[in-house]
Amino acid sequence: MEVPTEPKTTQIDEISHNLSFSTSNAGDSSWDKISFFRHRSRQIKRDTWLVSVFVLLQIVLFAVTMGVNDCSRNSHGHCAAKLLGRFSFQPLSENPMLGPSASTLEHMGGLSWNTLTENHEIWRILTSPWLHSGLFHLFINLGSLIFVGIYMEQQFGPLRIAVIYLLSGIMGSLFAVLFVRNISSISSGAAFFGLIGAMLSALAKNWNLYTGKISALVIIFTIFTVNILIGFLPFIDNFANIGGFISGFLLGFVLLFKPQLRQMPPSHKGKLFEDDTNRSTRLKDQFDRPVLRIICLVVFCGMLAGVLLAVCWGVNLNRHCHWCRYVDCVPTNRWSCSDMTTSCEVYSFKP
Repeated sequence: MEVPTEPKTTQIDEISHNLSFSTSNAGDSSWDKISFFRHRSRQIKRDTWLVSVFVLLQIVLFAVTMGVNDCSRNSHGHCAAKLLGRFSFQPLSENPMLGPSASTLEHMGGLSWNTLTENHEIWRILTSPWLHSGLFHLFINLGSLIFVGIYMEQQFGPLRIAVIYLLSGIMGSLFAVLFVRNISSISSGAAFFGLIGAMLSALAKNWNLYTGKISALVIIFTIFTVNILIGFLPFIDNFANIGGFISGFLLGFVLLFKPQLRQMPPSHKGKLFEDDTNRSTRLKDQFDRPVLRIICLVVFCGMLAGVLLAVCWGVNLNRHCHWCRYVDCVPTNRWSCSDMTTSCEVYSFKP
């Protein structure tokens, strides 16, 4: 009795399968270009654990900051949302963002001229990017971070996004130090602005790959504008936002690669070595435009070295630019942007 045998897959069948896959995609014009903000069904599936960790960490730090602030005890009960007890907010006349006092922000690692120049507490450059001035600032910053960060992590992976996020935060703090005054300020927006800059560089670098580019630019510009306007309020350093944006824009050209337009056909588990053509194509996509990458890397390193030297020499650009203070904080009839005169005084708000 003859036993039926299953047909074996030959190398010719495998090649024809790959050719039919690529031919079907080439005939479909939808594979030629993609929308910058792709529908979830068209996105490359990746876990977004990195952004989740950053969001959770900043929420925990804000809760710790409010616990240290302890408005019900330190402000003699003159607090907003008194039902929260220890975690109640400073009066709206003192902090309209529903947050802690200026002295608490300074205690938790905020930037100020005295702590950096007289006490030489350089470690504040690393702690300032993780602080928030209030609950409103936390919601707006983290909401923007979730929208932009998840998209960037799905497209380019967690490692590149982590490097851009952390380096932009540090660069933003260094920029803030060059313009810092004797007012407690935080630079949590710098790292997020780095992702905005990287997103813009990814769009510019792969301009011909995307559709709906104008709508993407409008979305990026809207997010940028909203967060810059918030930076005109007290406690939030706008120079840190600007420095983080420039840093992220340069690092985006250095680290980000051409996005994958489609899911690749499944590879055969029995193959010991990957196809040389697929491998070389992927490496070429990831290391395209080497001259542009090198130029942006040199510019970033030069900017970082220059800012570090200026910080070490104690350069204060406010002495040479009298209008620069209005980029960081715009005074109105409801609050003042003057330097603090005592360690406990915050801002003088007028109801």
